Amino acid sequence: MQTFFVEIKCHLGRTYAVASALAEAEIASEIYSTAGSFDVLAKFHVDDGVDVGHFVGEKVHRIPGIADTRTLITFKAF
Repeated sequence: MQTFFVEIKCHLGRTYAVASALAEAEIASEIYSTAGSFDVLAKFHVDDGVDVGHFVGEKVHRIPGIADTRTLITFKAF
């Protein structure tokens, strides 16, 4: 199992719509609103061997209202 986070910058006024769409798609294990450079932080788990870049491009970037993303790959939980 691979775990990664995606920081999401939303178009103005679209943060809650983006977060709701992520929740409805049931692809993220956790979704948070944040302050700072990005508006939403989402945590994902995918099976080993799944291409994270392809997953983000196909599942996350298609959500309307997303302006930009930054993906953080994780190695180990402590």
